[in-house]
Amino acid sequence: MSPEHKVYLLDPKKLPPETIAVTFAKTSRSPQTFAEIAAELTEEKSAEFHEKWVVGYGHASVAEHAVLHIAVENVSRLAVETLESCRLASYTEKSTRYQKWDPSAYHLPQELEGHRLQSLYEQTIQGLFRSYQESLEPLQRVIQSENPRKTDESEAAWERRIRSRYVDICRFYLPAAALANVGVTINARALEHSISKMLSHPLLEVQRLGAELKQVGQQAVPTLIKYADPIPFLTRVEEDFPARAAALVDCSGPADWCQLIDYDRNGEDRVLAAALYRYGKYGYAQALRAVANLPQSERADLTEALLGGLDSHTPPMRELEFAGFTFDVIIDQGGYLELKRHRMMTQTPQRLTARLGYALPRRILSAGLEGQFRAAMEQARQAFLTLEAWNPAVASYVVPNAFNRRVLLQFNLRAGEHLLALRSAPNAHFSVRRLAQRMSEQIKAAIPLLGGCLRTNPTETWQQIEREHFAQV
Repeated sequence: MSPEHKVYLLDPKKLPPETIAVTFAKTSRSPQTFAEIAAELTEEKSAEFHEKWVVGYGHASVAEHAVLHIAVENVSRLAVETLESCRLASYTEKSTRYQKWDPSAYHLPQELEGHRLQSLYEQTIQGLFRSYQESLEPLQRVIQSENPRKTDESEAAWERRIRSRYVDICRFYLPAAALANVGVTINARALEHSISKMLSHPLLEVQRLGAELKQVGQQAVPTLIKYADPIPFLTRVEEDFPARAAALVDCSGPADWCQLIDYDRNGEDRVLAAALYRYGKYGYAQALRAVANLPQSERADLTEALLGGLDSHTPPMRELEFAGFTFDVIIDQGGYLELKRHRMMTQTPQRLTARLGYALPRRILSAGLEGQFRAAMEQARQAFLTLEAWNPAVASYVVPNAFNRRVLLQFNLRAGEHLLALRSAPNAHFSVRRLAQRMSEQIKAAIPLLGGCLRTNPTETWQQIEREHFAQV
């Protein structure tokens, strides 16, 4: 008689994360059930196992079974970028779209304590928060006039309905020093790497956060992350490459804010051939040749069969991952905060700077705040330039969300389809909607068959978004 089929939880309330990791690891060589393996383990035995196999022999994948939930509070948005850079983790962050920021909720870098530039830093940050506070009510009135209160709608319900629309605009004032809370779910292997990156970071705040994560994490996984240390290689590259980049590349001349730099010229063939390969009985080279020789009408029919039946909640097949794209984009920092959440792609952001100009939301003008907004941005820009001459990393703290950021993106068509569908939706922030529609336009021009199946919002274009929401980008 066959053994009984079972599916059950190993309860993290009853078993430490390191013990759960060992329980799963031992199944590769033990005929016992998971419950029997777990019953024989103690925390000491689990630690000995990890010391031998994970640390000693490098079987690091075992550490992926030890999962932690970590609450991180009152760290700067700048530090959050490093914290959230790990692909294999989950993050939920305090939203600048749905919450109003406390004017005292900002980070004072340890590097500046007692320094002659501390007063400039604090005056700049406080000025930005003051402008942020002053903008809330005028912009609320603008959005109220555009979205009148409905019949039988309470004042509180009306405020909930429109809050994100005016707070979305006010957040352009917020500096990178603004504090945030982040909930983190991460496995011990990824946590160890994240801690090492943070301990190697040029900012003292990020280094301290790395040390705190290590201290807190070791309460649950004392063995698996105890060797998370600074990485000298990362420190050396951080110190060496700014001078090399400045010396080797001429940065003069204007650049398009969204450029499709490269893509797979035969990406459509690759995707369609991979789909046939999945269900066929031949090699991939044969499938590629067959697709390349198809008439255009049959290629279109094949594409429709592959993607035409998708609804809005069904992800496309993984075969779309065989086509790739590289974009060089410039987007305001507020928009980048949305974009950075798409960690399955490869992102290379440049350091946050005040040298690429800033975006000016059109409703700032409608609220009569253009002069105040420009004055706040100029104050931040001047402070940034002064701080940058002393410490470029620290200077980024004073840069508001309105300033533009350059980032290099590389993703496959499947990841891109998800990004563009989600970020072109009507409830997405208008900065990232503009980018999603522009990238979609360029992908569709590059691969018209598969590009035509991108599920972007059909009711607006990037040009319409730019005209409606921006007075300056």
